[in-house]
Amino acid sequence: MNAAAEDKGIILSEDDVQEKADQMRHQMKLESAKDTLQWLEDQCITPEDWETGVRERLLQEKLAEHLFKQEVPAYFTQNKLNYEKVVLYRFMVPEEPLAQELFYQITEAETSFYQAAHQYDMNEPRRLCCGYGGTVFRWALIPDLAAQIFGSQPQEVLGPIQFEEGYELMMVEDFLAAELTDDVHKRILNQLFQEWLDRELTYLMHKD
Repeated sequence: MNAAAEDKGIILSEDDVQEKADQMRHQMKLESAKDTLQWLEDQCITPEDWETGVRERLLQEKLAEHLFKQEVPAYFTQNKLNYEKVVLYRFMVPEEPLAQELFYQITEAETSFYQAAHQYDMNEPRRLCCGYGGTVFRWALIPDLAAQIFGSQPQEVLGPIQFEEGYELMMVEDFLAAELTDDVHKRILNQLFQEWLDRELTYLMHKD
């Protein structure tokens, strides 16, 4: 990676490295030098190793931008479905008969999905949020489940769906169209860069 960066004329200034270090510290809520040093000690990382890590991460980001920035929009367009999102509610119970009974009660309006989730969900943090599972990208779901979820209608109850830990009921609150946001741009850039690194490594391993 260093050779590739050098070949592309990518040079890191001390200001660049300091700005990246400050950004990383802020993300980890290390707002003072004392907090940073204590965290490094807890992680058994020397300040020198920390600086090396910051440089490598920044170099990787700059190289990825240089190599693949222009390819991101086309990649997004070709894979747009993967970046559709869904606002998902879900809850899990240990046994199928209970899941079936709750499905019946919800569809017959004897209880609401949110009430059932708040009472029965095995996942405590989610139970306290009445089953709120967050906003989920299509790519983050296994294909069969993604097809089922994105083929449903808002407020339609899905399930019971068997998982290793138990049986889930799911409900879509809303569908969100794919957008090339900064976060999606970074994710695609990282993916393209990682694929490039893998190809480079394979080439070097078989070069001789």
